[in-house]
Amino acid sequence: MGSKYLHEDFKKIIVSEEEIKGIISRVANEINAHYAGKKLLVCGILKGAFIFMSDLIRQITIPLELTFITASSYGQGTVSRGGVKVIEYSDLEKYNHFNILVVDDILDSGNTLCFLKDYLKNKGFANIEFCTLLDKPERREKEIYVKYIGKRIENEFVVGYGLDYGEKYRHLPFIAALNEKVYMK
Repeated sequence: MGSKYLHEDFKKIIVSEEEIKGIISRVANEINAHYAGKKLLVCGILKGAFIFMSDLIRQITIPLELTFITASSYGQGTVSRGGVKVIEYSDLEKYNHFNILVVDDILDSGNTLCFLKDYLKNKGFANIEFCTLLDKPERREKEIYVKYIGKRIENEFVVGYGLDYGEKYRHLPFIAALNEKVYMK
C-alpha cells in the first residue's frame, strides 16, 4: 500500500485500483451508448474529479469537448459548509447547445450538484447530467438525480484517487477511509 506513514493514516481500502478500473469501464460504456451521435461537453469539477475525469474520458469513444470548473462547499474541512463557490475556466455559454455531463469525485450532501444544476440552467444548458465516482447517500441534504454513479459507499471520510484531506492523498491510486486520528487533531 505504500509507506508506513500512509498505511497508518487509513482504516481500510474502500475502492481498490482494480475496482476503479472496472467502474471507469462500466461508466464509460454507459456514456458512449447514451451520447452516441450527440454533442457532448464533459465538465470536470476541480480539483477532486481531475483524475477520475482524465481516466474516464480516455475510455469514452465518442467525440467530446471538455472544460473544468471549480465548485466547492468543503474548503479545508471534512464536512460540507453548504455554500458553493464557482470559478469557470471557459466561456460556458458558447457550449450551451451541447449536452453537458458534469463529472465529480463524490456526491455527499448534494449541495454542490444542486447548485451547479441551477447555475448551468442559467447558462442556457437544457440537457444537464451528472456523473460521480462515489455516492455517500447517508450524508444527503439535498436530493439530486445523478445518472452515472461509480459506487455507493458508507459514511466515512475517504481520500485517494483525487479526493483529499487538506490537499493530501489525491495522488493515491485507490480510495481509502481516512483514520479519524488524522483529521481530529
